[in-house]
Amino acid sequence: MSEQKGRFITLEGGEGVGKTTNINFITAQLDAAAIPWVKTREPGGTPFAEAVRNLLLASDTDAPSHLTELLLMFAGRADHLDKVIRPALAKGIWVICDRFTDASYAYQGGGRGQSETQLALLEKLVHSDLQPDLTLLLDMPVEAASLRVDNRGQQRDRFEQEQLDFFQRVRDAYLQRAHQHPLRFRLVDASLNLEAVKTQVGEYLKPLIDEALATRSSV
Repeated sequence: MSEQKGRFITLEGGEGVGKTTNINFITAQLDAAAIPWVKTREPGGTPFAEAVRNLLLASDTDAPSHLTELLLMFAGRADHLDKVIRPALAKGIWVICDRFTDASYAYQGGGRGQSETQLALLEKLVHSDLQPDLTLLLDMPVEAASLRVDNRGQQRDRFEQEQLDFFQRVRDAYLQRAHQHPLRFRLVDASLNLEAVKTQVGEYLKPLIDEALATRSSV
């Protein structure tokens, strides 16, 4: 019996769009189909990358330069890929990741103004041709998303404290990425109620699950 390669699914979007809730919905669907999975996040996923995350999100320390922020993101990503993502995929385990390189194009590119040339060079260096099999972009107006963040009642991290114009640039950059890569991106209207959002996510996930089940039954 040949071992199936795992699928790589990423969820993207700005603050407050509901990525965590929908990741839990996805993993429940995978459990129902008896598909092994690992849930992870960026920045983060390994002890080193989590330390990078803490540095980047801390709101009580001096902010790094934009280039430093970009390089730290990719340093954490390199460790994450080497220790979590690639090994899981090689074992046939699906990886469900809260943000990946598209987030760097949105936040460090669109939000901070770092050039796409720099981003593309780092992307090629760190993960070469590896790309997600499916990227779900949870999209909604930035004003409504900001209200959701406020309603959490938690202290905002350094990114969450940015102004609305920053998040509008992030959203615009995400939508541009979706337009540039239509084969792997699926746009989810995150402004709808939770059940409607889950319905969209489930519809986009179903073909991959069906394919995995069909492959399993044929070997």
